[in-house]
Amino acid sequence: MKFLTGVNKKETLEISQLITGDYTGKTVKVNGTVHSIRDMGTIAFIVLRKREGLLQCVYEETAADFDLKQLKEEAAVSVEGTAAESAKAPGGVEIRLTGITVLSIPSEPLPIPVSKWKMNTSLETSLNLRPVSLRNIRERAKFRIQEGIVKGFRNYLYEQGFTEIHTPKIGSRGAEGGANIFKLDYFHRPAVLAQSPQFYKQMMVGVFERVFETGPVFRAEKHNTKRHLNEYTSLDFEMGYIDGFEDIMAMETGVLQNIMKTLITDYGKELEILRITLPEVRQIPAVRFDEAKRLVSEKYNRPIKNPYDLEPEEEQLIGQYMKEEYDSDFVFVTHYPSKKRPFYAMDDPEDKTYTLSFDCLYKGMEITTGGQRIHDYKMLKEKLAARGMTEEGMEAYMMAFRHGMPPHGGLGIGLERLTMKLAGEENVRETTLFPRDLGRLEP
Repeated sequence: MKFLTGVNKKETLEISQLITGDYTGKTVKVNGTVHSIRDMGTIAFIVLRKREGLLQCVYEETAADFDLKQLKEEAAVSVEGTAAESAKAPGGVEIRLTGITVLSIPSEPLPIPVSKWKMNTSLETSLNLRPVSLRNIRERAKFRIQEGIVKGFRNYLYEQGFTEIHTPKIGSRGAEGGANIFKLDYFHRPAVLAQSPQFYKQMMVGVFERVFETGPVFRAEKHNTKRHLNEYTSLDFEMGYIDGFEDIMAMETGVLQNIMKTLITDYGKELEILRITLPEVRQIPAVRFDEAKRLVSEKYNRPIKNPYDLEPEEEQLIGQYMKEEYDSDFVFVTHYPSKKRPFYAMDDPEDKTYTLSFDCLYKGMEITTGGQRIHDYKMLKEKLAARGMTEEGMEAYMMAFRHGMPPHGGLGIGLERLTMKLAGEENVRETTLFPRDLGRLEP
């Protein structure tokens, strides 16, 4: 009988170990995928792709017991050789090969040049071949940046006393209302895919006071734009005992600061690969919705067409205004009109046509929606009635308020949009691992 006691210790090394350890002149073993082969005649450079980046190996026929012609790009291999310093090699280290063991070999050549710095393929081709196209170093780096965003978000909220929760993605009704709901048959009962974890995270404020979640949300919007998806990842939090919705914006400011700190600390290589210059988030301006519309209308001579919502062009102009006037890439636009916010949004007691809510725009695009929620049961029932809504499908949600809830609020951040703007991409599909839109269910 065998007993497992933890991670098995391996003889093979990772790139970080080769760089930081004392391995120069010593025999080492490394596993990896053949990213590229440059045959120079007397020698060849075999570049391995590993989880930490690229590793250069030097092949000399007289030194290595292996026929180079048997090796193909994308073959999984185990190599052995002598570690050596090299100023021209990635990371300043290379392996001078003495042996190669092929672990698996591809049955056909790659359909796109993933080893090139830029593949120069169309977005549709890249998405159709996603399991392969993501092997490209630049493509892969976007999703390491995305990992860093989630890490910064999650770690900061842990530090602030939040509890991570995991809520259902199948429910009896949508939290946001409207027609953008995916309906499905749930054992002969009508059900929907979650538009957000809104109801559940509010209910859990009554349990844990501060909660957060990272997970998918679904919107059946018939949009085919560069900024919309039908499934995306939302970074949500909800917090109780707030003094006002300003507490929510302050918490997001801290989240964004920690995300940037995390990217600088742990993802410098990816920032360099993608040539990302991180924004300054020491302080973020906040401006009322109606004031923001007035400011950009006056400065850019643009008439206000819709007094109840922000058009994409207006968001861009607000971002441009804040950059020009305050050198800020971010801005909180507050006090959105009540008619454009869900029923649970707290109305401004000074003017009930507006709400104690906000959007956070980054470089002219909405990445966050949040605000203070109604916590009083009677007030919540009155808002539902005023909108002609019933409590059907929300009985458990309403029960939480019937038994008392603290003042609370929260927000949701669109992960793919934030990644897109940080990476300087123009289409949100570029920073979505496997996009789901009007025409795409594969891969």
